[in-house]
Amino acid sequence: MNRLIKIKLNQIILMFSLGLISVSPYSANFTNASSVPQQSGPSGIILYNQMKIDAAIPQLEREAKDGVIESQYYLAEALRKKNGYMTPEAQFWYESAAEKKNIYAMIQLGRAKKDLCATMGNCPSSKKTQAEWFVEAKKITLPKANDGDPESLYLMYEITLDHHWLEKSANAGYPLAQYWMAISERQGEGYFFTPGGREASVKKWLLLSAEGGNPKAMMQYLETLYKQGDMASIRHWLEKAAATGEQAAMSNYGAYISHTPDKVGYSLDLVKGYAIFSLLKELGDAGGVQDYVDRKIEKISEKMTPEQIEESKIVAEEWKTNHPPLSFFPDKLSN
Repeated sequence: MNRLIKIKLNQIILMFSLGLISVSPYSANFTNASSVPQQSGPSGIILYNQMKIDAAIPQLEREAKDGVIESQYYLAEALRKKNGYMTPEAQFWYESAAEKKNIYAMIQLGRAKKDLCATMGNCPSSKKTQAEWFVEAKKITLPKANDGDPESLYLMYEITLDHHWLEKSANAGYPLAQYWMAISERQGEGYFFTPGGREASVKKWLLLSAEGGNPKAMMQYLETLYKQGDMASIRHWLEKAAATGEQAAMSNYGAYISHTPDKVGYSLDLVKGYAIFSLLKELGDAGGVQDYVDRKIEKISEKMTPEQIEESKIVAEEWKTNHPPLSFFPDKLSN
């Protein structure tokens, strides 16, 4: 399957069809930062997922030096993204994670030839060649994939770009693979001999992925529901997506429940709507959402009493306590 299916999807179609404004700058693999030990402040991975790269790097460095493998990987990602190419420091941390059997790090090291540093002719020396990193990744992953492990099946797809591994992972119930099955079929992958077969299959994969907890699949599934005019299901899945902490979903949910505008029929809840946007305000300039959030807060507050605004502060704290952190859900295996 052509690697182009992994373009950065921003829920653009959904946002325009529903008249929404706030858009995530890039779509994300469904990742989980829960493997990082709980700390007094936001972990580096949480900050990374919130696109606060400058704040994330020193926190990730502390975690990486403490031996947190996931933080070593994400530190490498953050450094490579910030600089635009594979720096020696980024490669050091990729290799640190890869040497501890982190398959994602091995894959990124295997792809390094395609990095900008190759064009510039200044790639740092590596402990293994790109091909050797892929061989190592496959040696570890293939036995688990052959045993039916859903994530390992997906990682075999990332290693080989063989669509059959993606399909096997999706059929084994891996939500991320189900999501990419939907996207690949929407972009023309596969053969469907009955009218509407492709559309039905895309909808099936998106629903399965959404039910598996993938927020980006939830957002894409909303597009299908909107075309059907199924407002009750739209309300259900938008609320579910917002509950994951996904930035665009929270933005849209907050706008709709505060009727700014009223598009899908939620009951008016100014207090909760204001609370959600006050949480989004904590993202600051990350993702370019600050101006939009500020405008929404001002518009909602015009309808509220001072007592309601005070109440919203309590609601916001309760939300933070009972929900995952805000996130743009960037791709774990970023380009």
